[in-house]
Amino acid sequence: MTDSKVLGSVRKPPSAGIGRKKGVPNKTTQAIKDAIVQAFDRAGGADYLVQLAKDDPRTFCGLVGKVIPLQVEGDLQGLVINVVNRAHDKPVA
Repeated sequence: MTDSKVLGSVRKPPSAGIGRKKGVPNKTTQAIKDAIVQAFDRAGGADYLVQLAKDDPRTFCGLVGKVIPLQVEGDLQGLVINVVNRAHDKPVA
C-alpha cells in the first residue's frame, strides 16, 4: 500500500484566468516609461545625449547597445567554414 494523499478538487472562481489581454501594457510600466521620457526632456533631450557621448562614451555606448536591436542575417544554404587558429594551443605530447 502506498502513502498517497488524495486532494479534493479545488474549485476556482468563474473568472479565474481572465486577466489583461495580450499586448496591453502594465499601467505601472507605462507610468515609469512616461516619467523617464519627461526626465530625458528636462535633461536636454538629444543635446544631453551628445554631451553624454563626449563626457562618458562607455555609458553612451551601453545605452546605444540597449536600444539598437541585434540583427543577425545570413544565407544558411551555403557552406560554413570554421577556421581555428592553433598557433596559441599547447603542443600535444
